[in-house]
Amino acid sequence: MIRNDYERLGLQNAFVAGWREGNIEIPYLLLKHYSQLKLNEVEVMLMIHVMALIEKERKDFPTLEELQGRMSVGPEKVIAALQKLLKEGLLTIDEDIDPVSGMQCEKYNFSPLLERLAGCWYDEQMERQKAREQSEPVVRKDIFSIFEKEFGRPLTPMELESITGWLDKDQYQEQLILAGLKEAVFAGKVHFRYIDRILMEWSRNRITTVEQAKEHSQKFRSIR
Repeated sequence: MIRNDYERLGLQNAFVAGWREGNIEIPYLLLKHYSQLKLNEVEVMLMIHVMALIEKERKDFPTLEELQGRMSVGPEKVIAALQKLLKEGLLTIDEDIDPVSGMQCEKYNFSPLLERLAGCWYDEQMERQKAREQSEPVVRKDIFSIFEKEFGRPLTPMELESITGWLDKDQYQEQLILAGLKEAVFAGKVHFRYIDRILMEWSRNRITTVEQAKEHSQKFRSIR
């Protein structure tokens, strides 16, 4: 099993535990990913109603009549949706012991659904990370090239490390860093210490966009 499989399994277990503790809201993820699970709107609404009955009304095994009363479709569609959820393994019926009466009872178990939703979420995050990793070298190559053009020479390893630190450690946006470079060129102080001071000043003033940076610089110049 590869490392990502372990991470995926760990996330699935965390989702199940989080839902049981009431820390995770599932309907949003379900509405976002239900097409990936090959479900239709009736099946999705049925699952949401069952989960609401379990979470809000403490009914672990709502009757078919209760479910039909919550739905706007006919009984045959509710039954068909429930049968599909059970057949696909997204919903199971578990046996349990009632803590009050001590008698055997049944309850719905949504753990398989949560595991599938966790998998959908994890796969989505991995795709985003892959896209970032693929685009990052191009982005950084561009920003390095722009700096070298303004400096009129190749950047030193320390200067390359400074730009990388602004991006990774300080989390400055690329366009904001380039705005700092432009400000340094305008001031006739094209060196990294000056650019770093500009970025730190903007950070202290909670400036996160190029537009805010321009406005701040204009105010500073008007004071001078």
